[in-house]
Amino acid sequence: MITTRAPGKLFVAGEYAVVEPGQPSVLVAVDRFLTVSVDQSDAFGQVHSEAYGQLPVTWTRDATGVRIDRKTPYDYVLATITLVDRLRAELGRRDSFFDLRISSELDDRGGRKFGLGSSAAVTVATVAALDEFYDLRLTAMQRFRLAMLATVSVVPTASGGDLAASTFGGWIGYSSPDREALVRRLRSGAPIGELLAEPWEGLDVTRIEPPASARLLVGWTGAPASTERLVDRVLVMRETGAQVHRDFLAASRDQVTLLTTALQTDDVPTALDAIRSCRSLLRDLGDAAGIDIETDRLRALCDAAERAGAAAKPSGAGGGDCGIALAPPDADVQAMHRAWEADDVRHLTISVTPPRSDVDG
Repeated sequence: MITTRAPGKLFVAGEYAVVEPGQPSVLVAVDRFLTVSVDQSDAFGQVHSEAYGQLPVTWTRDATGVRIDRKTPYDYVLATITLVDRLRAELGRRDSFFDLRISSELDDRGGRKFGLGSSAAVTVATVAALDEFYDLRLTAMQRFRLAMLATVSVVPTASGGDLAASTFGGWIGYSSPDREALVRRLRSGAPIGELLAEPWEGLDVTRIEPPASARLLVGWTGAPASTERLVDRVLVMRETGAQVHRDFLAASRDQVTLLTTALQTDDVPTALDAIRSCRSLLRDLGDAAGIDIETDRLRALCDAAERAGAAAKPSGAGGGDCGIALAPPDADVQAMHRAWEADDVRHLTISVTPPRSDVDG
């Protein structure tokens, strides 16, 4: 049996802007993991997950490729199996069946997701497991790209930042590729190996050294959010050419660049100011788009961090899920945690994972 696991992620800065190719963002991989196990089977394969009940999904092959008999909640997993199978065939590897089992630490005991990127983690872990199962010998960057192709085949607007964090671990800077171009190439039937090798305009993944003099803390509002729905609302502004969206992109680029430099040089005051500016940008964007990016609980989370001497903002699409706080050494973290508890915000005892692989490999 082959077992792989991938960490969850959190956005530190650059949300919403990152869906535009070339726009910078900062993410971290966290020490909550999703595990995928693969075991060889005979005439067909199955996918099992505690998250979707007791009945597994059965998959087979026919002349057109991988086939699933009914619609399932495993969209990302099945898209990954399909694309890896195409690459396997291109490389002339054996066409064995396998059973795949999924278990996750990215939700609570009641099954509510923390907003730590479970879809990305399951995609990354499945790619890694099948890479080993079929002996594809992919580099880390090729595994990321394969996960990206599987993801955009399900959600074409996905930025892929969560996939990068899950693949490479640690703190990373990330800019997304042109996903419309990738989807066109996929739909044209381009060989997967060719797609993995050719340049991807806009894509950039860089390693960021973690700040030595500040702690990253995470609070969870207990309310799940739909990233795809919220992002789609903002993309309407782009399609209409709204000036407020263009201004947001320019300001986000400036603040994320400032934050990245401050993190690399351990300039905590500048990093805190950049976090505060990114919070303000998200709040203004939500107002302009008519969506509640900073909910009441996220606002309480951020305000409590400010009173304690830290800086905080929603992480990811907002609308619920998590917020992050960057706390300097003199911040009153205990007072912040007490305030969070009073406002029904749960402190998640999670840390940033060490780097998993080199971003150039």
